[in-house]
Amino acid sequence: MGCEHAEMKPGRCCASIEGFSVHAGVGVPARDRMRLEHLLRYAARPPLSNERLSLLPDGRLLYRLKRRWSDGTTHVIYEPMELMERLAALVPPPRFNVTRYFGVLAPAATFRSWIVPGGVTTIAPPAFMPPHPGCPGEAGTPVRGAAQTNTKQSKKRKNYSWAQLMMRVFELDVLFCPRCGGRMRVMCPINPPLAIEKILGCLGLPTRAPPIAPAKSDRVNELF
Repeated sequence: MGCEHAEMKPGRCCASIEGFSVHAGVGVPARDRMRLEHLLRYAARPPLSNERLSLLPDGRLLYRLKRRWSDGTTHVIYEPMELMERLAALVPPPRFNVTRYFGVLAPAATFRSWIVPGGVTTIAPPAFMPPHPGCPGEAGTPVRGAAQTNTKQSKKRKNYSWAQLMMRVFELDVLFCPRCGGRMRVMCPINPPLAIEKILGCLGLPTRAPPIAPAKSDRVNELF
């Protein structure tokens, strides 16, 4: 116990800075499927081993460590809720980016454009156009402007549409028609509040947001 302050000794291709540890000493040669499977199993391992977890008579949980720590710790003891809190902290939020890049691969790195290719795609046409099947003629016809290149700049949208945001956050496809199963499209956005209230009133839908109720009513507080 007292294991939270144990420091990891940096070794070959290892680094430990400000509580974060990086290990880059494992390499898998090409076509070595056994070592690749072993590495994937190691990366996909669960946070706890059921064989080393046991329940104490007082209701607490004892977890035996695989290796003895430098301070002599061989096991740790947690309350059930304390162990659940530690496990819940390891679960990333939904659709949270768990990959971070540093150095020249970082998004705001000065030399990122020298390392990461940009969105410019250069397409060079062939020097000779092959003949069409079944047409008499020479083996190839020169193409005019063969030395010219076709540069296509791919433009990436900076913002997502509201329908894409609803799909990414709530996994709700708002453009799916429940009647015919087809795709709907926005005909005209309506922004004035008075026009929105009139449309909702004609459709028989509520024009006001539902009231926000407190977590506990006064009657519940009086009883307890």
